[in-house]
Amino acid sequence: MTSPSTATEVEDDTTSSSTRSNRPDRAARWARRAPLLPALIFVIILTQVPMIVTLVISFTNWVAFRPDDRSFAGLDNYRTVFGDPEARSAVVVTIILTLTVVVFSLLIGLGIALLLDRQFLGRGIVRTMMITPFLIVPVAAALVWKHALYNPTYGLFNGMLRLVFGDNAPTRDWISDNPLIAIEAALIWQWTPFMMLILLAGLQSRPMDVVEAARIDGANSWQIFIHMTLPHLRQYIELAGLLGAIYVVQNFDHVFTLTAGALGTANLPYHIYQTLLSAQDYGEASAAGVVTVFGTIIIAMFALKTAFSLFQEETR
Repeated sequence: MTSPSTATEVEDDTTSSSTRSNRPDRAARWARRAPLLPALIFVIILTQVPMIVTLVISFTNWVAFRPDDRSFAGLDNYRTVFGDPEARSAVVVTIILTLTVVVFSLLIGLGIALLLDRQFLGRGIVRTMMITPFLIVPVAAALVWKHALYNPTYGLFNGMLRLVFGDNAPTRDWISDNPLIAIEAALIWQWTPFMMLILLAGLQSRPMDVVEAARIDGANSWQIFIHMTLPHLRQYIELAGLLGAIYVVQNFDHVFTLTAGALGTANLPYHIYQTLLSAQDYGEASAAGVVTVFGTIIIAMFALKTAFSLFQEETR
């Protein structure tokens, strides 16, 4: 039989050998991670530090007109944000704008993706042309819509009306008559290529042998689309919609460029800008910014969950 002292010595030797074997592994892991530390520190400084500062300011009474008169406000700024009629209107506009742009961009993007999934001459050129609107700087795109398309004097839309109905065609001021629809149309034009790219990737990942088997069994194109294509695209549609919502919720360029927040088109980002610009109230503007960021984070959590589920399915 082995004596207790011998057993203890064996255990000590085993523990020390496992400790020695773990040290190189730990050192190797740190050696792989060390080059990423500067980038990680830079990202933390660039994103998290301003967020913490904004969160702190949101609990203070701080108006630029009285820079020395600063005090702790508690939740007063958040009560103002949720109780202000203009802030509530901005929330409603943000929701309407986001839902409209995302839904219509998804529908149009799905139609274009279905067309581009077919084989035809010049498909690569058409794809490149369809992606182009998404590559344009948002401010430049908004300026194009404001001056080249919507302008009541020399805009393309009124020019087309005159071409169809003659010189007696009614001239419309598209932005003044339908301000929110004007912003939505410009955003839909710019975000449809983004939706199309994600949905096209989903279409091209379909198991085509199953689709061909369904055709052989007598299923028509509509039945294949409803019972096979749409269920396969469900998670791609969710991912595209959530990512689009994250960006559209934060949209400032089109609202500022097309209407400057007038005519009931001010969304939350523009309301934050207006609060800081007109009232110079750092505390209230910071509180509104925090609310917007947390709303975006909630949407982003669902987007990441959907993306991870897609990756898990691809690795199965």
